[in-house]
Parts: sequence; structure tokens; C-alpha cells
Amino acid sequence: MSNPPNSKMHILEKIIAHKKKEVAERKKLFPIDLLERSLFFKTECVPLVKYLKDENKSGVIAEFKRRSPSKGDINKYASVEQVTIGYMQAGASALSILTDNEFFGGKSADLSEARKYNYCPILRKEFIIDEYQIIEAKSIGADAILLIASCLSAKEVQRLSATAHSLGLQVLMEIHDQTELEYFCENIDIIGVNNRDLKTFKTSVNNSHKLLPLLPDGVAKISESGINDPKDAAGLLLAGFDGLLIGEYFMKNSAPEVACLDFIAELEKCKKAGLVLL
Repeated sequence: MSNPPNSKMHILEKIIAHKKKEVAERKKLFPIDLLERSLFFKTECVPLVKYLKDENKSGVIAEFKRRSPSKGDINKYASVEQVTIGYMQAGASALSILTDNEFFGGKSADLSEARKYNYCPILRKEFIIDEYQIIEAKSIGADAILLIASCLSAKEVQRLSATAHSLGLQVLMEIHDQTELEYFCENIDIIGVNNRDLKTFKTSVNNSHKLLPLLPDGVAKISESGINDPKDAAGLLLAGFDGLLIGEYFMKNSAPEVACLDFIAELEKCKKAGLVLL
């Protein structure tokens, strides 16, 4: 017997409730003064938008993700060094590193390790609800942060994105539907359309195609979740998206970097074929 949709909605609420406790604990263990002494804190960020807009790059933001609340363990023992270096060698434009431990099996050290081995934009994939997490993101080597509209109010998006910009970090705001576009503000650098329906947890790239004409001009645009077919990926890029965030499709393989290499190679073929048809 399947669970009712509302029980799946509860996952996000559960994550945010835990995140509030976690942030309070981390503030005590790692005060801001300590974070600001980090080697990375005064390092200039690598601009994610620039790499997404570069026509010589694939537009793929390859994600390192050990598990998810809905799927459980995906690739529990994957090596950050091996996978992230492999992603960049495969032609990815940027990296996304999940740092949530309780629900996704990640940690801040994963991002710092990826930073150690790669010169490219790195997105901190996290459920950000507090300015502290943004300062923390800078201290561990991130170049961009994620703000999920479903977890925040419009005022919180404004405040948190302004904090990020003050530290030189770029901001990706994730939306699921048209109503969340109302959260858009001047400090948002990238809008990400999540193809996952929060009520059913089903994914469809049609959500990105549906929302694309409604997205504001002058902001970078990416499609997220459920992208596992190079033809669909090419269609999204040719339609006007600047990038694609892909994680689970790569990570479920024993060698995620090889899956990424094969996907990008096929994506480029599909893009060329699509351009010919256009």
C-alpha cells in the first residue's frame, strides 16, 4: 500500500526541523570567528554563472551524493577525490556537493576535499535556513549556495542571498512551480527548476519546459532532477537552459565519473543533431 502524498511532503518538514537543531549546535561548536579563519574564507570564488554560460563547456553540474531520503544509500563508499576529479575530466562545468549528513550522508569535509582537488565552481547543496550556513559555506570552499524556495519565505530569500553576495558567493534559487517565482530578487544569480513534484515525488523534465518561458531575463537558468536521458538533456539546453544538475543518475553507478563521461559524450552528439534539425 503506497503512502499518501502528504506523508512525502513531511520529509521536507522533517529535514528543516532537524536542520534548525543542527545549526544551533554547530554555532556553539564552530563559532563564526573560527570559520572566518579558514584558508578558504578569503579566497576569491570561482563564478558559477560564467562557467554555465561558456559555450565551450557542457553545462552539466555533476553532483556528489551518497544517499537520499527516498532512495536510501546510492553510493555509500564513493571517493570524493576520485569521483570529482573524474567528473571534471569528463567535461562537467561545475560540481555540486551535498553536505547534509542526516538525510544525504554528506559532510562539510566532502566539499573541502573536492575544493582541494578541483579548480571549478562548487555549489554547496544544503538546506540553508540561516546566515551561519552561508558563512560556513565560504569557509569550506564553496563558490555558490542553494536557496530552496519551498523552505523559505520571500524575505528570507532576500536576506540570505544578500549575505551570500556580501561574501562573494553566487546564489542558486530552486523553484518547483510558478508561485515560487515571486521569491526572485536582485541577488539571485541562477534559477533552478526542480523537476520533482513535492506532492508525488515523481519527476518530469516537462516541468522545466513549462516554466522556462516564465523565468526572468538576465538570470542563468538550470534544470534539476530526473535528467537521465542525453536526448532530454540536449532538449533542455537547446530550449534555453544554461545548465543541468545531475547527481543520482551518475552516482548510482559503481564508477560515477565514467557514467558522467558517457553521458556528456552522448549529450554533445544530441546537441549537434538538434542544432542541425533547428
